[in-house]
Amino acid sequence: MSDNNTKPLLSVIGGTGDLGTGLIYRWVKAGYPVIIGSRTADKAEEARAAMLARIPDADIQAMQNEDAAKAGEIVVTTVPFSHQESTLNSIKAHVQGKIVVDTTVSLVPPRVARVQLPPEGSAGQIAQEILGEDVHVVSAFQNVAADHANSDMDLDCDILVCGNKKEARAKVVELANNAGFRGLHAGMINNAAASEALTSVLININKQYDCHAGIRITGIDGDH
Repeated sequence: MSDNNTKPLLSVIGGTGDLGTGLIYRWVKAGYPVIIGSRTADKAEEARAAMLARIPDADIQAMQNEDAAKAGEIVVTTVPFSHQESTLNSIKAHVQGKIVVDTTVSLVPPRVARVQLPPEGSAGQIAQEILGEDVHVVSAFQNVAADHANSDMDLDCDILVCGNKKEARAKVVELANNAGFRGLHAGMINNAAASEALTSVLININKQYDCHAGIRITGIDGDH
């Protein structure tokens, strides 16, 4: 594993789910110190033990969500849309002045293959409204196949990174790149509606073609 002395401490809220586990696996492999957050400490500890079984020298901790949010330098939320508001309200006081990476998609079961954006425009915009202007919300990782993230396969997938502060987006682009994706600046938080909507499109494609599709933006050369 690479030296993590210069890498920020990441807290993944809801880090015991499929997407959270996949992102944690890739960031730990890249040398990031990570805190797994969960609503219950026991569940977080179970996830930590499972990750240590895969990567014995991982720099990884387990905490309840509020404690994880307080400790992390960059906070990543990987919770379902139905839990987004309550989760963000529970950590709001602990993330002021920080970057919060919101991976939420406004999927409304059972019609998850149909685009259903919320009245606010997107889950990313909801996150920014709840957390307030002092929090740098960055929307990303909505179009990742969790099964692929939680593997050692090469990932031919772009990550659209949306947020109101370019400096915050740049840090999340770096997180995406180091996890094996290609992160791309995709504009203000309002543009998160596009990547969230694409999730339902990809679910449709996955069902139609029995695959785990991602997205790729053409015409961009070099590293970004």
